[in-house]
Amino acid sequence: MKYTLPLLAAAGFLFASYTVVSSNQSVPIAPALVEPASAPFTNFIAGAGIIEAKNESIAIGSPLARLVSKVTVKVGDKISMGTPLFYLDDRENRAELAMRHADFAKAQADVLVAKATLADTQSLFDLANAVSDSRAISGEEVLKRRNALAIAKAKLESALAFVQQAQAAIVQTETTLERLCVRAPIDSEVLQVNVRAGEFASAGALLKPLLIIGDLETFHIRVDIDENDAWRFDKNAKAVAYLRGNRNFKVNLQLAYVEPLVVPKKSLTGDSTESVDTRVLQVLYQFNPKDLSSYIGQQMDIFIEARGESAGS
Repeated sequence: MKYTLPLLAAAGFLFASYTVVSSNQSVPIAPALVEPASAPFTNFIAGAGIIEAKNESIAIGSPLARLVSKVTVKVGDKISMGTPLFYLDDRENRAELAMRHADFAKAQADVLVAKATLADTQSLFDLANAVSDSRAISGEEVLKRRNALAIAKAKLESALAFVQQAQAAIVQTETTLERLCVRAPIDSEVLQVNVRAGEFASAGALLKPLLIIGDLETFHIRVDIDENDAWRFDKNAKAVAYLRGNRNFKVNLQLAYVEPLVVPKKSLTGDSTESVDTRVLQVLYQFNPKDLSSYIGQQMDIFIEARGESAGS
C-alpha cells in the first residue's frame, strides 16, 4: 500500500507529459482536393467573378396582384420579345369590358336622341323666328324657343362627351387586359420559373422573382477590382478566367465595358450580416458560352494583366 500512491502519481505525471508532447505536434496539412488557379501574368490583378447574362438577368414580376391562370414557358425555352410568359386571371376585367361596351352603345343612342331633339327644337325656333307679325306670336314664346334650342345644343354636347368617356373607359379596360398577359421584354432564354398556374402573383418587387430570363448569346463576367488596384487596371490588358473547381478549364476574356462608378463591394456569400468596408470598380468581360461549358451565376477566378508598381511602368 505504501507504494500505491507514488505509483499513481508517477503514472499521472507520465500521462500528462505524453498529452502535452502529443498536443504540441503539428497537425499535417491535408492536401487540397483541387489545386487553385494560378495567374499566367507576372503582374496581375486577381478577383472573383460571377457569370451573368448579357445585360444582366431580368427578374420578371406581375403588374397586378392576381391569380395566375396559365404559364406558357418552361426553363430552357428560347423566346422572342413579346412572347407571352404567363397570364393572370382576367374574368373580372372581361366582364367589365362587356359593361363598358354597353355603356358606349347607350351613349351613342343618347347622341341620336340629342340630335333629334336639337333638330325639333331648331325647327320650332325657326318657325317662331320667321313670323314677321309680332301680334301672331309673343316675344316671350320666341325667347322660350331660343332657350330651348340652347339647352338642346348643350345636351348634344354632353351626349357626345359621354361617348368619348365611354370610349376611354373601353381603352382603359382593354389596356388592363393586355397587362394581364406578361410578355418577354427582350429576345432571351428562360432561366428560372417560380410560379405555377393557380398560384397568387403579388405585384411589385419580390425577393423571389416569378420568372428570370436572360440573353445567353454572350456571357458576361462581372469582376470586382479593389479600389486600391483600380489605378493598375488597363482596359486593353489581357484577361483570363478559370472555372472555379477545375483550373484546367479556362477562357480568354474580352472587355465588354467598365462601370465607372466605384461602389461598395457586394458579398458573394449572400450573408446579409457581413460587414463590407471595401469599395470596388466593377468591370464587365464577355466570352462566347461555346468556348467554355459554364452556367449563369457560377463563380470564376479572374486574372487581369496589370501595370507595374509605378504608374509610369
